[in-house]
Amino acid sequence: MNLKLFFFSGMIALLSCNINDVSAKEYKISKGELLNKIKGGWAGQVIGCTYGGPTEFKWNGTMIGEEIPIPWDDTRMVWYYKNSPGLYDDVYMDLTFVQVFEKYGLDAPDSLHAKYFANAGYPLWHANQAARYNILNGIMPPESGHWKNNPHADDIDFQIEADFAGLMSPGMVNAASEIGWRIGHIMNYGDGVYGGIYVAAMYALAFVHNDIEFIVEEALKSIPRQSKYYQCIADVLRCYRKDPKDWKKAWFEVQKKWSADTGCPDGVFQPYNIDATVNGAYIVIGLLYGRGDYGATIDISTRCGYDSDCNPANAAGILGTMIGYDKIPAYWKQGLDKVEDLNFAHTEMSLNKVYEIGFRHASEMIIRNGGRLTGDIFTINYQQPKPVPLEVGFEGLYPVERRRIGSNLGGKNREISFKINGSAFVLSGRAVKNSDRPDSILEIEVYINGNLHEVAKIPTNNRIRRHDLTWNYDLTEGENNITLKAIKIPEGYRIDATDVIVYSRNRPGKLVYY
Repeated sequence: MNLKLFFFSGMIALLSCNINDVSAKEYKISKGELLNKIKGGWAGQVIGCTYGGPTEFKWNGTMIGEEIPIPWDDTRMVWYYKNSPGLYDDVYMDLTFVQVFEKYGLDAPDSLHAKYFANAGYPLWHANQAARYNILNGIMPPESGHWKNNPHADDIDFQIEADFAGLMSPGMVNAASEIGWRIGHIMNYGDGVYGGIYVAAMYALAFVHNDIEFIVEEALKSIPRQSKYYQCIADVLRCYRKDPKDWKKAWFEVQKKWSADTGCPDGVFQPYNIDATVNGAYIVIGLLYGRGDYGATIDISTRCGYDSDCNPANAAGILGTMIGYDKIPAYWKQGLDKVEDLNFAHTEMSLNKVYEIGFRHASEMIIRNGGRLTGDIFTINYQQPKPVPLEVGFEGLYPVERRRIGSNLGGKNREISFKINGSAFVLSGRAVKNSDRPDSILEIEVYINGNLHEVAKIPTNNRIRRHDLTWNYDLTEGENNITLKAIKIPEGYRIDATDVIVYSRNRPGKLVYY
């Protein structure tokens, strides 16, 4: 990067048109206010994530009651930084991509982002981990995130780490979408990508608009109307307009209509849900029903449950961008000064460093997208949102069974066989080693109806593990025989096969009660 850090003027942003005039072609913003909003976005993520930290996935399929206190004081952030830094995975994941842009420029190819992501030292889960395994085994983006290669493709992963794309694209929502489309397909597909694009779009719009309802609705134009994600968020907007005072009504509508998980093997027929769509709805419920109140926004997003640290992190970051760092209430910034110079886990970046880097990237993006700098004032070439292409993961597949296999391969047990009745399956499980053995990569052959489907490599090392043992989404509907055979499982190692999730192309009928 050859841009020198600008001198940060503290003057108030100057806008060349009404703040929510969507016909506007240009917006003006001072250097100082641009920095202020970037700081508000990054700091907001940390604040929201910290507040929701104690509740993450402890309330699944239920709200966190208002009678349940969620602690907040000036020790919360520094405690997590020092004792549980993995809480901030939705921040340091963003920083991986920020680091690549910083080192290689804003035209850094997807392959570099994928390389840094896959080889980073931090642990991953769900779509991120499945993508890491794919990349390390030669399946590069966008195939690394495709649902036929990644059973977690609709999960929340890119949604929680897409903030950077909007924060580097002030007022330029389509530029944010272009970045999101490329990087989102490293680990996700379809609705999983749309979640990240939608979040990034809200960030981009929050630089130039001060009406949160407008931001929520306008950003939705960035994703296809036919997508499940769009339809879910549109339902939340309808609930809000019908009754803007009761967020719990919207929560019940989301739970009733959108909470059934199709993709994630950990969530199908379980109360657990890490799907991007339902958790995206909880971001929006916080933003809408919080009505610009910072504390209410964070608290509502948290009390919706499920991924209740990541959702308020996105909500607090978007609102923090809209109002700017200086206007985040002092109550919510207490303790922030204790961590702003501390590097996030697995990075060499602190909040203070990313404020500076984020400002440089946003400045460069403004210029390369037709804007200009005159003195201390940037003129942003505003972009009207355009939808990205439609793609649908797990199309035509319906979960019909979750069954415990509960067997293992290793020692004298060299084969596992079971039958399914359907057209697709995912088998969950893991590789295990005795404590005195080094990590190894175990191998099994997977046969479907007597034909070799794949030779699966299953690492014992958790960082590079295969998230699920094996899967296939292209079977002929009907009875299918699955056999796993041990090829390389030495003494002291084993592979546990836990649950099989079965899919059919025949939509199940509704339950009838007598």
